[in-house]
Amino acid sequence: MKNRLVLLLFLMGCLTGLKAQDATPTVTFYHIENKADVTMSPGESQTTQAPAELKCDVEIDNNGYDYVCTWQFYSTKGQETLLLTRYETNTSYTLTESGGFKVVCSITFSLDGDTVRYVSEPFLVTISESSLKCPNGFSPNGDQRNDTFFITCKSIVKLDGFIFNRWGKKLFTFNLDNAAEGWDGKVDGKYVADGAYFLQLTAVGSDGVKYNIKKTINVLKGFNENSESSGSTGTP
Repeated sequence: MKNRLVLLLFLMGCLTGLKAQDATPTVTFYHIENKADVTMSPGESQTTQAPAELKCDVEIDNNGYDYVCTWQFYSTKGQETLLLTRYETNTSYTLTESGGFKVVCSITFSLDGDTVRYVSEPFLVTISESSLKCPNGFSPNGDQRNDTFFITCKSIVKLDGFIFNRWGKKLFTFNLDNAAEGWDGKVDGKYVADGAYFLQLTAVGSDGVKYNIKKTINVLKGFNENSESSGSTGTP
């Protein structure tokens, strides 16, 4: 019966110019390294950092027939595991762990008790392992070289950081929202004096690695960017 229905729909399309039922799913996410949205088609694969919000969308040409849309999210780390099923044409899911993941879109069209099912090729997403790096100092002197103190995060899903002066006063706070912007060396709109300051960072990576960094950073007008080092440690 199903084969006859598919053949009937095909013949109707040929004779009347109508298209048979069809679906065009896409998965979009913000690629942190490229600083741009990436839109995937079925069968494509991408590698990115966590957290990665997958925005799933599908255009459906149902020609008036009833349909049910299903998005399924799988972990492919070791044995394939179904993580979540959603019955929406537009949905989203955020990946916060490292490893491989698969997304599949399926549409079930119904007509007088018969069904025709569309199943997409999988969208494959790999979340990279975590890392956390920061320099030993910077020189906020306006020469556009090493003017900002940056923390380099890769697949970090939780971050809390603080910069203190030698008397323990908190000067700046880091989190996931502002880590990419960094600290410009100013407090209340004015540059801090040259000297030693103290950085404290705690973070958790998508791979479960926990970071606890305590170090001195130097604010020096003549700081040489070639002397930077990661200064980070992680323990699973």
